Parts: sequence; C-alpha cells; structure tokens
Amino acid sequence: MEAIMSVPATSATAKTRRAAAADELVFDPVARAMDLIGERWTLVLVRHLLGGTRGFQELRERTGIAPRVLSTRLRQLIERGFVQTVNGQGPRHRYGLTESGRELAPIVRSIARWWVLNRMEHQGPYRETSAASVIESLPFMLNEERARGIHTTYEVRLTGDGGGVWTVEIDDGDCRVAEGFAERADVRYTADAHEWCLLAIGVADDREAARSGRLIKDGIGGSMAWYFYQPAKHQKGRSK
Repeated sequence: MEAIMSVPATSATAKTRRAAAADELVFDPVARAMDLIGERWTLVLVRHLLGGTRGFQELRERTGIAPRVLSTRLRQLIERGFVQTVNGQGPRHRYGLTESGRELAPIVRSIARWWVLNRMEHQGPYRETSAASVIESLPFMLNEERARGIHTTYEVRLTGDGGGVWTVEIDDGDCRVAEGFAERADVRYTADAHEWCLLAIGVADDREAARSGRLIKDGIGGSMAWYFYQPAKHQKGRSK
C-alpha cells in the first residue's frame, strides 16, 4: 500500500517541478515581478518603511502582522535586496529600505491610489485607526485636482494616545508628509489624536470641531480636509 501511495505523490512532485521550470522560461513581467513581491504583507511592509526606518515591534503595531509571519517576510525582503538592517539605539536593530526597496514606491502609490479612487467608499468606517496611519496615508488620499496650484504647509500637533507632530506639505498637486515640526507652517492644527483621525477620514466635521474648541487652527490658509478624499464623506454622499 505504501508503494502504491507513493506513486501519485512522486508524480505530483515531478509535475510541480516541471511546471515551475516551464514557468521560469515564460517571459511575463507581471508574473516575474509577483515572484519577488507578491507575498501577502510584502508591499505593506515596504509602504511603512518608505516613511523611515522602523523597529520590529513598531512594524507589528502598524500592520497587525503576526510575529512569525513578520519575521519571515523581513528575512525574505532582506534576502531579495529590498530591506536592510540598520543599527539603532540600544541592542535591537531597525529595518530600512535599500535603493531597490525605494524603487517600489511607485507601485505602492499606484495600488493605494487605485484603492482610494475605486474602493475606499465601499468600506469603513475606519473608527479604530491610528493618527500615524492616517497622516502617512495622506499622499495617497490627495485630491490632485483641488491641490493643483496650491503651495501650503500644515503642521499637525496631536495630543493623547498615538499623538505626535507631523508636517504636511501640499505642493502643486503633490503631498509630502514628515514627522516633526515644520520649518515654516502656514497653518497649525492642534487636536486630540483620536479626534483628529475622525476629522481626517470625514466621520466628524472640522468646522464644527473648530467652533467647539476640539480643533485649534492657527494661521491663514484653507481647511486641510478640502484637499483630501475622505472615506466617510464619500459613504454619506453615496447614500443620498
């Protein structure tokens, strides 16, 4: 019985090897690219590392990836030349993108923009999210038509759990986000981190929040919300 049972297994293995060998001979740029970056979580990790070096625990918190899967994906990305370890403060190193890893930025941006423009309004309401996740997604959520010809800098100061300071620049249809205070800000926002998340994704109204004192706006310039797609507002508009 064991000999009989081993035949199909051996045959199946041989077929798999032949198929893999034949597959490698086919010129298909999409298939060959997906061989390298197609595993689940790979581009998500690249997306987060595009913002700077991150530690293992920080990547876990940002993505929700299980520790064993995260360890495997990082090892694969290092072996393929997309990620490198970077010495940080303390005994634990951090992870950063190599030049090859940074070359994946247009792919990440295209995927994100496709989702924002075609699928964002069908999901949500994203009430359980972090300020860092929302702010770092702003370049993908920019309404390029409204932002065309606009040159303005926002400084976002958030307090409470998940708070911090970020600089958001809108430059003629482009958006750049960086951690830290702005050298020169046209508008400064101050709010609780959770409250600001609700404002940024359109669950709450920024004008009402400013009137009630939950959002403090200093400086001269238009509402930052005007320049970005907001999923909750899209959902409301779709239901009318």
